[in-house]
Amino acid sequence: MATQAAKVKNAEEKSNAITGAASGIGEKVTSTVTDTREFLHDVRIEMKQVTWPSREDVVSTTLVVIATVAFFGVFLTAVDWLVQNGIGYIFKKFGV
Repeated sequence: MATQAAKVKNAEEKSNAITGAASGIGEKVTSTVTDTREFLHDVRIEMKQVTWPSREDVVSTTLVVIATVAFFGVFLTAVDWLVQNGIGYIFKKFGV
């Protein structure tokens, strides 16, 4: 009789553990949905506070970036060519 009572008690504990785990998952899903909604609400509020640049500002800064990249591209190409030819000259001069 005591063995049967222990089996029933163990079965009840297992079912409670499963039910408890299921409710824990439900709480996690609910909190995730709530957190996501809150995050998106905060994003909307922050996006309304952003000061966006004008089209002229974007075009002018884009042109500055393009010009800077072009300048450094040409500059680094020239430096690479000079270093390469300089090392080649030194190797020829000393016969290495």
